[in-house]
Amino acid sequence: MAELLDITLNKLKEKLAQDITVIDMQEVNPFTDQFVIVTARNPRHAASLAEDVIQEAEKNGYQVRTREGGDGSTWILVDLNEIIVHIFTEDARLMYKLENLWGDLPMRNISED
Repeated sequence: MAELLDITLNKLKEKLAQDITVIDMQEVNPFTDQFVIVTARNPRHAASLAEDVIQEAEKNGYQVRTREGGDGSTWILVDLNEIIVHIFTEDARLMYKLENLWGDLPMRNISED
């Protein structure tokens, strides 16, 4: 899992995702180990981030379970099994507040690392 997380985070940083946060879900979710939450500049950037993450995961031999949210969406979810990537526009991230929902779990802001 650490390798997939590193691959995912590196691709998101390379493609200029903003405010990258990782939430450790291992204690509360039997289906995934990590949530990665990022902000995209706009819906087009969000779609591009999703496609880049999917391509990089598949290139490295990881299976992509699903992608939810089409082009133009303000929230795109990419399910990589052990990791679920949530890509939001800024307004959508403020509206859904996933970090607040899971605020009692271990989390780290990658932008601050």
